[in-house]
Amino acid sequence: MSSLLFSPLTIGKLELANRIVVAPMCQYMASDGVPADWHLVHLGQFAQSGPGLILVEATGVEAEGRITPACTGLYSDASEAAFARIIDFCRSVGESKIGIQLSHAGRKGSTRKPWEGAGQISLAEGGWKTGAPSNEPYLEGWEPPSEIDQDGLDRIKAAFVDATRRAARAGFDLIEVHAAHGYLLHQFLSPISNRRRDAYGGSLENRMRFPLEVFDAVRQAFPAERPVILRLSATDWIERGWDLVQSVEFAKALKNAGCEMIHVSSGGLDQRQEIIAGPGYQVRFADEIKRQADIATLAVGQISEPMQAETILLSGQADAVALARGMLWDPRWVWHAAKELGADVQLPAPYARCNPSMRGKPFITRS
Repeated sequence: MSSLLFSPLTIGKLELANRIVVAPMCQYMASDGVPADWHLVHLGQFAQSGPGLILVEATGVEAEGRITPACTGLYSDASEAAFARIIDFCRSVGESKIGIQLSHAGRKGSTRKPWEGAGQISLAEGGWKTGAPSNEPYLEGWEPPSEIDQDGLDRIKAAFVDATRRAARAGFDLIEVHAAHGYLLHQFLSPISNRRRDAYGGSLENRMRFPLEVFDAVRQAFPAERPVILRLSATDWIERGWDLVQSVEFAKALKNAGCEMIHVSSGGLDQRQEIIAGPGYQVRFADEIKRQADIATLAVGQISEPMQAETILLSGQADAVALARGMLWDPRWVWHAAKELGADVQLPAPYARCNPSMRGKPFITRS
C-alpha cells in the first residue's frame, strides 16, 4: 500500500512532492530584518531532507511589524537579496517548495527574545510604539498600543503589498498570510482585542474586513500561478472570544477571495486561554474547517509520528500536515518517516548511500 503522506499535493497550481510541511518557526537571529547564515543552515537542512513545503518564519512586512528586533523582515533590498540566496541554496539540494509567512505583530511587537525574558522593550531601550485595532495591551503592565487609524491601516496594507512583491522577486513559491497566534490580523478578528466602533469592529463582518483586505491585496500582488494561503487560530480558547464557528465563516470568505489553503492552529491572543493540548489536539479544527468551508487545510500541533500523520490524511481530516518542534528535534524526520511507511524518498547525492533501505534515489545537487 502506497503512503498518502508521500503522495503529491497540488495547492492551486503549485505541486508539492509530498504532504509534509515544515511549519514556520521564529529563530530570532536576524539583523534589522535581514536573515543570516543561521537561516541558511536552518532552512537548508530541511531542504536536504525533502519535505514538500518549507515555510519561513513569521516575517515582518515593516520594521514595526516584527515581534522582536531580531526577527526577520521583508522590507529592504538587503533582506530580499538574503532570502534569494537562501532559496537558491534550498533549490540546489532538493525539490522542496519554499514559502514565507508574512506577518505584522501588532500589539505583540517590540519584545525581547524568548531566552531574554520576552518582555516588552521600551522606547528608551530601543523598542517601538506598537499599534493594534484597539489600545488594549497584550499583558498587564505593558505600554498600551496605539489604535491604528485609517492612514495606519493603509500603510500596513501597502507594506504587505511591498513585501509580497519582494517575496515574488526573491523566488518564493508561496505566501502564507499570518492571521494566527495573537498577531495583528488575529487581533482584528477577535472581539477580545478588537473594541473598535468603526467599520473594522463590532460585527463578525466588520472584524473580518481588514484581514480580508490584506489578504486580497497580497493575492493581487503575487503572481497568479503562485498560491497564497493563510494561517489561522481557529479558537482563542476563551469564552466569547474568536471561535471555530467564526473561523468557518472567515474560511468561506477567504476561499471566495482566492485562498488555496488554511493552515489551522489556535490560541496565542490572550494569556487567559485554557488550551486542552495533546497529540494532534488541533486536527479537529482543521477537519471542521475543511468540511464546512470546503477548503484544503494544513493540520499542525503535536504531530510527531509518521503513522499519526498518515492517519490524519487517510481519515480526510486535512490535506497535509505540518511539523515545527518535531523538525527541530529531528531534521531528518522526512527520511525516517519514509522508511517507516515504506515510501521512496530522494536524498542529496552525497547522502544517498546512508539510506538503510537503499530505496532512495539521489537528488543530483547543483554545483
